[in-house]
Amino acid sequence: MPSTWRLLVTEPLDGPTNMAVDEALLRARIAGEAPPTVRFFAWTPPTVSLGYGQPLDDRIDLAACRRLGIGVVRRPTGGSAILHESPEREVTYSVVAALGDFPGFDDVLETYRVVGRGLAAGLARLGVPAEVVPVLRGRRGAQAPTFCFARTGAYEIAVAGRKLVGSAQRRQAGAFLQHGSLLLDADPDRLRVVFPGLEDPGGGLTTVAAVLGRRVGFEEAVACLGPGLGETLGGLARGDLTPGEARLVARLVADKYGTDAWTRRAEAPAASRTLAPSAC
Repeated sequence: MPSTWRLLVTEPLDGPTNMAVDEALLRARIAGEAPPTVRFFAWTPPTVSLGYGQPLDDRIDLAACRRLGIGVVRRPTGGSAILHESPEREVTYSVVAALGDFPGFDDVLETYRVVGRGLAAGLARLGVPAEVVPVLRGRRGAQAPTFCFARTGAYEIAVAGRKLVGSAQRRQAGAFLQHGSLLLDADPDRLRVVFPGLEDPGGGLTTVAAVLGRRVGFEEAVACLGPGLGETLGGLARGDLTPGEARLVARLVADKYGTDAWTRRAEAPAASRTLAPSAC
């Protein structure tokens, strides 16, 4: 493994920009132009992120999103939708690595387990008794839920059986991007409005505030999560986007994540699918 990973803590960004940054990090690592990276970030405005192959249908109330000032974006990773709230209610993380950077890289579940172990170590620093959920066998043919926190996946993070962190991953050209959402707090009534088919949106989830009996802010959470992941992955050193990554972010927002074709149907111009950071 590398002796030092880059740690990025970015200011709150809109949905298209956040997803463009994560893809730019992945492409830069594939091209060997940037180190493996751990990123912590937040969202403004609050945004629903759809899984790559998830249909945008009436299970998500777009009119309610518009009324509440909630954006909608499609992720490059799979899974179900998440309502990403303000930094007071959520920390989002991403991990980007390539072959040789990461223990057990060739095993998808092992990468989830290792990242989960690092997140759990960070949460322990906050006083949260988080556990990495083992592999669970789901019912064959069962439909994926619309809302990510309605089901706990293998090696995701839970407390007392309730999901606290939801994650998703994408693999490409010998590298992977994993990102996910840590719930600092939640508003079940707001979730019920955005996801109208959910009978009990808070039934299977928990939050840091609920576990600790106090509110934890973004900065306090990141100050614990970073060292936790650092213990598992190797040293983390604060850094910034490279100029090539920053240029690619702008292109990906304009040509992909900021477009209606991508958000509604996962369609992107060929240039955005193949553009490498060095070519931007």
